[in-house]
Amino acid sequence: MKRREFILSLGGAAASVPFVARAQQPGKIPTIGFLGAATPAAWSAWSAGFVGRLGELGWIEGKTVAIEYRWAEGRTKRYGEIASEFVRLKVDVIVTVGSAAVAVKQVTSVIPIVFAVAIDPLGAGLVTSLSRPGGNVTGVSSQSADLDGKRLEILREAFPGLRRLLILANAGNPASMRELHEIETAARKLGLEAATLEIRRADDLEPAAFGPGAAATSALFAVSDPLVIVSRARINTLAQAARLPTMYAVRDYVEAGGLMSYGPNYANLFSHAGDFVDKILRGAKPGDLPVEQPTKFELVINLKTAKAIGLEISPSLIARADEVIE
Repeated sequence: MKRREFILSLGGAAASVPFVARAQQPGKIPTIGFLGAATPAAWSAWSAGFVGRLGELGWIEGKTVAIEYRWAEGRTKRYGEIASEFVRLKVDVIVTVGSAAVAVKQVTSVIPIVFAVAIDPLGAGLVTSLSRPGGNVTGVSSQSADLDGKRLEILREAFPGLRRLLILANAGNPASMRELHEIETAARKLGLEAATLEIRRADDLEPAAFGPGAAATSALFAVSDPLVIVSRARINTLAQAARLPTMYAVRDYVEAGGLMSYGPNYANLFSHAGDFVDKILRGAKPGDLPVEQPTKFELVINLKTAKAIGLEISPSLIARADEVIE
C-alpha cells in the first residue's frame, strides 16, 4: 500500500527549449542509445518508466524517436564497448546509470549523456557541479550514500539485536567501493562491527560467505550495483538460508525476496531521465541542465521474508512503510 508519492525537485530546469539541437537529416528521426548496465528483465520497470515518459512528451518509439538498446548484463568491461558502438551509430543522446556513464564519458565528450541514477556524480567525476554540470553529462543523483546512515537506523529498528553488519559490494565498481566505505563509517557510528563481502562476478556468491560468526546478531547490507541486481535472487536465497535480515536501497531487491529497502523509486528516476532527454533533443545543452535529486523516499518491507527468517517487525515500523509485501 502506497502512502506517499515520489516527487523530484525541478529547480533550475529549463521549461522550454528550441527543437532538436543536433541537425537532423531530412526524414531522419533522432536516436537514443540506451545502455542497460544489467539485463532487460532486471531493468524492465525502469526502461518502461523511461519510454513511457518519452511518450508523454511526444517521443514515440519507432515513430518520432528511435531507441538502440544494449545490455551489459552486469559486466563492466562491456560499458566502453557499447559506448564505442553508440559513437559509430551516431546516436543523439546516451542514457544509462552513473557507473556506466563514467566509462561512456571516456569514450565521447561530444554526444550528450544522461544518467538516470548516480550514487555520487561529483565524486565519480561525471560533473563539475550539481547546479551547472558543464561538459556533456547530466542526470539524476540517487543520493544513495547520503541515506546509508538512515538505512542502518531503520535496519536496527527492525532488528534490535543487530551487532554485526555484512556489507556486500562489487569490488569492480569504484562507486560501490566508495559507498562501502561510507556504510562502514555509518556502521561504526552506530557501534556496529562491519565485515565486507567483495565480489567481482556472480560466482563469488557462495553460501559460506553468508554464514558469518554470531549470525544471530548479523544482517546483510548490499550496495546497489548492476552485478548485484542481476544476482539479487541468489543473494536473497543465500541470505534467507543464513537467516540474515537484508537492507537495500532499491525496492526491486525486496520484490525479489529481500527484507527491506529505503530509497528513491528507480522507475521514477528513469522516468525523469526522459525529461532530460526531451530537453536535449529540443536543443538544451546537458552542461546547462542541473543535476536533480529526489526529495521523497520509499520504505518497503517484505513481511513474507521476515516470517521466513523468524523476524517480527514492530507495528510502528510497518505503519511507517510506504509499501508492505505480505
